[in-house]
Amino acid sequence: MNSTFLRVPARRLATVATVMALAAGPATLTGVSPAYAADPGRASAVTLRTDLDVSLLNESVNVPLNVSLNDVQAPQSAEETTLTARLDAVNGGRPFTVLGAEVAQAEATTTATKAEAAATLDHGRLHVPGLSQPTVIEVEQVASKATCEVGKEPVATTEMPGWVTVLGERVNLTAKGEADVTVPDVGEVHLELSSTRTTARSAAATALELKVSVNPLKLNVAEVDGTLTLAEATCMTPATVPAAADQPSPEASAPSAAVQPRAEAPAQPADAKPQGAPAGESLAETGGDSTTPYLVAGGIALLVAGAGVVMRARRRS
Repeated sequence: MNSTFLRVPARRLATVATVMALAAGPATLTGVSPAYAADPGRASAVTLRTDLDVSLLNESVNVPLNVSLNDVQAPQSAEETTLTARLDAVNGGRPFTVLGAEVAQAEATTTATKAEAAATLDHGRLHVPGLSQPTVIEVEQVASKATCEVGKEPVATTEMPGWVTVLGERVNLTAKGEADVTVPDVGEVHLELSSTRTTARSAAATALELKVSVNPLKLNVAEVDGTLTLAEATCMTPATVPAAADQPSPEASAPSAAVQPRAEAPAQPADAKPQGAPAGESLAETGGDSTTPYLVAGGIALLVAGAGVVMRARRRS
């Protein structure tokens, strides 16, 4: 009876130890945890953003016009075709259309390894208060895209048409990146074309940026100054870092004198690293390989089984 009683727990203990060691795998036996996302990354996109100061004729004040269309932060998407704005004492207090378009779309997404944003504007017509004709700018299609992916350089791109209409005048777009349009008794517009910027972890793309200065002298508007941004996309690459390794205890790493004979330590070169796994090191740096955890698991199972045999033999004797 005693022999059977001892045999069953010994076998069960050996089986449980083996299963637990193998299930734990390299992460448990080596103290190294998998990588995790430290910064999820960011992405944003906007179809139109205005930063304008509107001066009123009958009042010595400047009225700001700060509006945006499809301004999204990841994870988001939006699609609209018109944007109206309302300023007191302008246009009789009625809303006026800032941007009309067939398609105005923005999208921003993030994952554990990638952040991406895109903005598109098709057949857009941009207006400012008091200046219904000519329009500030008419554009067939502009688009921007920013992609930030782990392990790759960030990328920023834009798509531009061959020409646009500014204050009623056709302007051919070139690789120069800038253009100026001046219309007497109306005003002037400075265009910055296809602006892209990248760093080690970020990217930004702007299809068109307009610096506007017009004085329509209509509808109680004396002057409009400021900046208009069309189709802008930005992103920041997600950052991943490895989890810190657990420091092994001296008791766990020290050999047992009763089981193993003492061996003389071989001579080490001056720049040699000590054995053991300090925080941040992997088995590849300390002399182990991918089979080490499974050898350890097998050793544990044999040790437990041997202990059961010895105890059973002592009980019989």
